[in-house]
Parts: sequence; C-alpha cells; structure tokens
Amino acid sequence: MRKVLFVEPVIFIYVFASSLTSPLVQQFIYRQLWEEEYNSTFVSNSSISHCEQNESSPAYIKQKVVQEKASVFNMQLDLTGAVPSLIVAFIIVANGDRQGRKRSLVLPSVGTLVANICLAVISYFSLSLSILFVVAFISGLFGSIATFLGGGFAYIADVCQDEKQKTTRIAVVDLIFGIVSGLAGLSSGYILRGIGFTWTFVMASLLHVVNIIYIIFFLEETVDVSEFQHEAPQSGKELLKETFSGVYMLFKTAPYKKTILIIVLLFTFMMYLFTATGGSSLFTLYELDEPLCWDEVYIGYGAAASTSISLTSFFGVYLFSKCLKDIYIVFIGIFSYIGGMVMAAFARTTLLMFLVRVPFLLCFMPVPVLRAMLSKVVLTGEQGAVFACIACLEVVVGTISLSVFNILYAATVAWFSGFSFLLSAGLCLIPLASLCWLLCTSWNEEDLALLVSEEVSSIESVDS
Repeated sequence: MRKVLFVEPVIFIYVFASSLTSPLVQQFIYRQLWEEEYNSTFVSNSSISHCEQNESSPAYIKQKVVQEKASVFNMQLDLTGAVPSLIVAFIIVANGDRQGRKRSLVLPSVGTLVANICLAVISYFSLSLSILFVVAFISGLFGSIATFLGGGFAYIADVCQDEKQKTTRIAVVDLIFGIVSGLAGLSSGYILRGIGFTWTFVMASLLHVVNIIYIIFFLEETVDVSEFQHEAPQSGKELLKETFSGVYMLFKTAPYKKTILIIVLLFTFMMYLFTATGGSSLFTLYELDEPLCWDEVYIGYGAAASTSISLTSFFGVYLFSKCLKDIYIVFIGIFSYIGGMVMAAFARTTLLMFLVRVPFLLCFMPVPVLRAMLSKVVLTGEQGAVFACIACLEVVVGTISLSVFNILYAATVAWFSGFSFLLSAGLCLIPLASLCWLLCTSWNEEDLALLVSEEVSSIESVDS
C-alpha cells in the first residue's frame, strides 16, 4: 500500500476531536458542581446560562462559589495529567530522530481515545467527578497534545527543505489548529444540546479511531528506522540516557552564539506561551459569569470567532514573511495579544466580548514563527531534540500557567474578574524585552544560515 507524507489530516482530526470535548469537559464539571451546590438539576435555556446577576441574592453568592470551585478543580485536573505527559513528551519526541515520528502521533491519539471513552462512561452513569483525576493521569501516560504537536512539527521539519516553506507550513498547522478548534467550538454547543455529553464523547472517540488507522496504515515515516534496527536492543536506562544526552549535546557541542540564540528563543517562546495560555484559558469561565452569562451556544460562537484570528494570523505570517524578518513578526503578534487582553478585561456586554477578537487578529503569529526560528537554527538530526524541548516547555509552562491563572481568577473573580487578563497583558513585556535584547545585540536572520553551514562543515571535516 502506497503511503503519503501528508500529516495535516492527522492534525485536523485530532484537534477537532480534542477541541470538541475540551469545552464540554469544563461545562460538565461546572454543571456537576452547580448541582452539588444547589442540590438541584442544572437548567439552561436558549439565551443565557444558569446565571444570577442580582448581587444581593443568595444564588449570586453560590454562583461565585461554583466559579471558584470550578476554577480550582480544572487546575488540579491539569496538574494530574501534566506530570506523566511531560516525561512521555520528552522521551518520545526526542527519540523521534532514531525511532520515527509516528510514535509521537499514535500514542497521544490512543490516550485521548481512552480518555473520551472514560468520559462517556462517567457521563452516562453519572459517576463521581473524582474519577476524572484517574482518567487524566492515564491519558497523560500516553502523552498529551504537546507530544502530538511536537511529533507533528518535527515531521513537517523533516519533509521541508526550504526555510521559507518551513515557516509557512508550520504556520499552516497553527492555522489548522485555530480554524478547526473554532469550528469544533461552534458546533459543540449544538451537538451538546442535540445528543448530550455522553454521545458527544462517543463521537469524539470514533474520530480518534479513524485517526489512529490513518497514522498506522497510510502515513509514511520520515525517519529511516532501518538504520538503527541493526543495533543491539537498548535497555530502558540506556534509552533514557540517550534521550537526555541528545538534548544535552544540542547545547554543549553548538557554537556559543547558536547556544545563546536557542536559549533566548526558547525563553521568549516560554514566556509568551505562559501569558497566552493562562489568559485565554479563562475565557469560558469569564463568559459563564455575570454580566455576560453566556450559555453553551454563545460559548461556541465565541470559540468560532477565534477562527478568524487563526486565519488572519496565518495570512499575517504569510504576507509579513515576504517583507519582514521573523523577529518583527513576533513583535506584531505580541502587541496584538496585549491589545486584545486589555479590551477583554473591561468587556461587560456580549457585543464587546465578541469585538475583543478584533485586536486579537494577529496574536497567534508569535508561536509558529518562534517554532520556525528554532527549527532553522539547528541541524537536521537535531530537529527531534529541539521539538522535544518545545514540547516539554508546552507541557510545563502550559500546566503552570493554567494553575497560576486559575488560582488567580478564583481569588479575584469576586472583586474584578478581568484582573487576570490585565496581568496576562502586562507579563507580555518579558518576551518583548528578550526580543529587544536580540535586536540590540545586532542579531539577524542571515546568521542562522551561516551558523548552520559552519556547523555542517565542521561535522563533515571531523567525519572525514
């Protein structure tokens, strides 16, 4: 059977299925906690959520309690799955240079399939929410979306020879991520109303089954695994040692300027990811609270509005890359995010909350561009190591960010629910400062090609 070097359908299906269930899990937790607090069945109509706006009402106080409990529960759930997924992401993605990229695509898909089946069972039998912690831990053992995307981006880096093509194709993946998640968010509310939580989780499970079949039987491997099959089998200890040594050698053997570039770019990526992940993760809770009081359909509309952000960010990368250096594209994207977060902090009406997406139009640009910049500065055999670092940063930073911002939101929601958004905008000064440092040190993109070519020449001279 002829196989293809086309990983985008895999990413499309995985992101759609995950984005379909992600807001539903939050709403499922919110409804269960609400029913526990009120000792009554949750009721939702077509225009608003179960939301009390009269501050003198006892129901208003209970509503704030549910908001705080949901925020803390989500934080604890994220932490439970983060630890095992961090280890798996590092090992699987880093070893992709020797054992192939498909492993980092299959394992997270299997883990998410198991999680969705368990969610369907929990929903159908109305089991305790505490079981979700076991589900999160088991799912983490198979890797997370960071493992999946780390393998996906390394796969793309393998098949792209041209540097501009690499930037554009990585941006295409982020475009798929944004558009598909928006479409899934838009449809999630209607699907939830139509078939309920249980069958939505079942539908997501079937999508993951299709994805696993495509990866195993139709997707071509980009790494020649046969080169390493003749070697003696490695023990778990040797494999772990080799994994860490590969990442360690990425920094130890590299020229000084290349090492500094990698560290600064990883730091910039880490700080922007921290602020963007933490701030944007609060939108659902913010929209459920007064005075917006959105229901699941309006939340779906809000998620779908983010589709335009992915589209405009992609076209921004595509157009700006023709006339601007990568570092300036990152600057524009960060300022776009700051503008959107400041506006979101003071959004008190439905119209204004939808208009928040306007200043956000280019905020997705920094992530794919920084990924591409990191990919360009390393050798072909180091792609797995650098994307393993990125995957680990996404797990660690994403988990810490979600925990910090959920705790902060729970502590400040009673007096100013938009405070976390303002903090997120303010923290963007840190990645901006690191980029300014790169500019002040006269760094330019021409250095990348020179550094890589010099390193290739030195390796060839040693081999000869």
